[in-house]
Amino acid sequence: MKRARQKPVVENETPQTSQESKKQKTCFYGSGLGGSLDWGSLPHHVILRIFQFLPLVDRARASSVCRRWNEVFHIPDLWRRFEFELNQPATSYLKSTHPDLIQQIIKRHADHLQYVSFKVDSSTESAEAACDILSQLVNCSIKTLGLISTAKPSFMNVSKAHFASALTVVFVNSKSLSSIKVDDTPLDDPSLKVLVANNSDTLKLLKMSSCPHVSPAGILCVADQCHGLKELALNYYILSDELLLALSSEKHVDLEHLRIDVVSENPGQVQFHTIKKQSWDALVRHSPKVNIVMYFFLYEEEFDAFFREETPVTHLYFGRAVSKAMLGRIGLHCPRLIELVVCANGLQPLDEELIRIAQRCKHLTAMGLGECEVTCRGFVEFVKMCGGRLTQLSIMEEVLIPDSDYSLDRLHLEVSKHLGRMWFPDMMPTW
Repeated sequence: MKRARQKPVVENETPQTSQESKKQKTCFYGSGLGGSLDWGSLPHHVILRIFQFLPLVDRARASSVCRRWNEVFHIPDLWRRFEFELNQPATSYLKSTHPDLIQQIIKRHADHLQYVSFKVDSSTESAEAACDILSQLVNCSIKTLGLISTAKPSFMNVSKAHFASALTVVFVNSKSLSSIKVDDTPLDDPSLKVLVANNSDTLKLLKMSSCPHVSPAGILCVADQCHGLKELALNYYILSDELLLALSSEKHVDLEHLRIDVVSENPGQVQFHTIKKQSWDALVRHSPKVNIVMYFFLYEEEFDAFFREETPVTHLYFGRAVSKAMLGRIGLHCPRLIELVVCANGLQPLDEELIRIAQRCKHLTAMGLGECEVTCRGFVEFVKMCGGRLTQLSIMEEVLIPDSDYSLDRLHLEVSKHLGRMWFPDMMPTW
């Protein structure tokens, strides 16, 4: 029978007190170096780095830990970027930036702000509050300004005079604005003229879709004077031959992105104009690498004006059903196409249309199909023709119709072979 092993006795050993044991644990977990960690003695640059990863509310709370942390809280580097969140409890579940903090920012950090955005809910009160804050930024040197509505109507319910007055304060005082995003706002032509008068040398990006008070003349003013403009987003009703020619002038630098929203609010009541092929050609000659992105939210009978002749569009998104005939025209007249997303088509197989797109659109690298139909045979032929250049292929499983050549199980192996990577149909669209 084995005897229980006894613990060896060490002379002069004294049992640890519970307090000493706790102290050792604190030292070990606190610093890893045998001493307790004094958070208040951290170097400024370390605290600053920590603050940069904290949400604003947590950062404000942390600033009350000690005087040192409060000093870091007000270092200008922390106030280059700021997003004002303005929400009403009755219309949003999101928390709003506290009014006291907003006033502190205006008082102490307005001249540090460079990258600023305002995120508001659907209420007019929130949009009015955003305009009030903008009106107080008289010492700012903002480079990026974004006005974001999480839901309509928001800024569109603000009076045009109040909105224009608030923007004027920023446009006049900043002098170095390079990026402006003001979708779904009452922006107007006089505001654009103020913007151009004060920031024509620095403006590179202007996104202003769904701004009904802006006319083609206002956009022409921007195109004629902001020679460094690289990206422009607008509604199709503002697009014109004159605008494309202005963007193609010798003094204008190469445009990198032109985003166009083609939206119909009143089905059957909107007649869309046609842009001449010569105007598109002039833009591409001047800016050969320009990405022309078009988002379509039309009804089937409203597509007649588009893609009747060659159009240098590179990215196409159809948010509503589009006909087979329309997709056929895309295959014929969009040789620069890079990405195509069709959310819906109907119950007519698109084999011929996809094969034509694969034949004619030699730069196509991304495809997405939603509520459409294509036979497995036709889909394999499409993928075979495009090959490994299809870096993104998002096709819902319901789109594919099994036939005598391919079952769904065999399909994914055949498609994977031609793509050069493993591929499966999507259960849900990923675009």
